[in-house]
Amino acid sequence: MSKPVEAESLTLTTADGYPIAALRYPAAGATRAHLVVAGATGVPQGFYRRFAQYASSCGYNVMTLDYRGIGLSKPASLKGFRMDYLDWGRQDLAAAVDAMSAPGLPLYMVGHSYGGHAFGLLPNHDKVDGLYTFATGAGWHGWMPPAERLRVLLMWRVAGPVIVRIKGYLAWNWMGMGEDLPIDVYRQWKRWCTFPRYFFQDPQMAHIAAAYASVRSLIMACNALDDLWARPPSRNAFMSAYRNAGWQSTDIDPRQAGLGPIGHMGYFKAHCTPLWEGALGWLEQHGRIGPAAPSR
Repeated sequence: MSKPVEAESLTLTTADGYPIAALRYPAAGATRAHLVVAGATGVPQGFYRRFAQYASSCGYNVMTLDYRGIGLSKPASLKGFRMDYLDWGRQDLAAAVDAMSAPGLPLYMVGHSYGGHAFGLLPNHDKVDGLYTFATGAGWHGWMPPAERLRVLLMWRVAGPVIVRIKGYLAWNWMGMGEDLPIDVYRQWKRWCTFPRYFFQDPQMAHIAAAYASVRSLIMACNALDDLWARPPSRNAFMSAYRNAGWQSTDIDPRQAGLGPIGHMGYFKAHCTPLWEGALGWLEQHGRIGPAAPSR
């Protein structure tokens, strides 16, 4: 691979006026396609830097972003900061899709966990030619193995409420689990994870199924068998809502693939480069693609 490109910092303005910090990695040589990286809950965009640089070296013009309340898009203090968890998709990610959509070239999305949730929330998902998502699942503890199930229940029922009461938001870094989360993200996420099919079974969210049913874009959902948070049954429980998208799935056995441990976060670490190749290859095979990238 050639020397990694330097990212360009920019600010996106959402439809509701919130400034979103983003990075754009220009394609090496002729641009084959545009690509938006839709990150996981509590994961800043810098985590996806290696993947974005890899995709840019393959001829993709790539954008990453920090959702509101996360990373460079958070206020000086999360205490008192209010928002809707759904706005990460329908506002923040939608702004990135608009910014990266251009005539003549395809636009793809690569998601991680929440990124697969967010696609159905996009008011402009019709601009995206294909989604390849890693580690997307329904979040219900019952889909997890017993030890992880217990750990997650302790987080939701014991540690989380205590920390939120003290801080006014979920100081997730106290538990070594990621970025601090706004209180509304914590409350909504906690509620939806009590349902086997996430918010699709929440009586207050009955309207949301229609949005996911309207998606027609190509979708592939990839899950590692050692991912304790998003095992294949959990993925299937959520992804079935994309019932008109003709979504596909693939399971990765890290040992058989010779990749080493993946878990819920390893998909975007350097040892999983073969998964990146597979994701871009699938998008190119099933969607439109521009001029050939230069040899690397």
